[in-house]
Amino acid sequence: MRDLYERGCKLFEEGKYNEAEPLFKEIARKNPHYADVHNKLGIISHFKGDFKKASEHFEKALEINPKYTEASLNLSITYNDMGEFGKAQEVFNRAAKIAHPVPSTIDPYVAGRLANEHYKIGNIYLDLALGDEAIEEYQKALKLSPHFPDVHTKLGIALRNKGLMEVAIFHFVKAKEINPRYGPARVQLGLCYYMKGLKELAVEEWKSALEINPDLLDAEAYLRLLEMEEK
Repeated sequence: MRDLYERGCKLFEEGKYNEAEPLFKEIARKNPHYADVHNKLGIISHFKGDFKKASEHFEKALEINPKYTEASLNLSITYNDMGEFGKAQEVFNRAAKIAHPVPSTIDPYVAGRLANEHYKIGNIYLDLALGDEAIEEYQKALKLSPHFPDVHTKLGIALRNKGLMEVAIFHFVKAKEINPRYGPARVQLGLCYYMKGLKELAVEEWKSALEINPDLLDAEAYLRLLEMEEK
């Protein structure tokens, strides 16, 4: 069994999933209480696009070891890919509590993974025009990992949609501080300035965004519209 496991892990680490899978299946058949094997089989199934089978393996891994954080995160991601957003959120919230009772002490890797899931769910809510729910998810993401400029930017958009202009500007500026070369934050900040009648500041942000990334078409479009408006 140990030899099978070591061979399977070596193949798995090399990305040879098709070769590793039958070895892990053999181990699971002989010893079904091996959480790590079920987690790896879940990853292989997810890689193949079989999300249902993947979720079953991750669930089995957690049944064997409820404190298996990696399996929890993998299950959360799989549920998210299946469209089971409520289940996804429930699983990674539970994972966070199990990993560390105090959110501020969560391992940075785990915090980043959890924050990313909150961010993705927030984007779905934002696309569905469910602003309050989107804001809540983005705020959860930033509580876990406060240094993601894209999360600050999306939160700013959601806040601006609700008319909370000053708070939105705060988050766009924060995104700029974290990463001065993150163009989307400058584009959205410029839009806020324009909506407040501060056209010169808006132009400055849009031009800066284009200097950073000439492919930011929305910044170019806003500058052209402003030019047409002035004419």
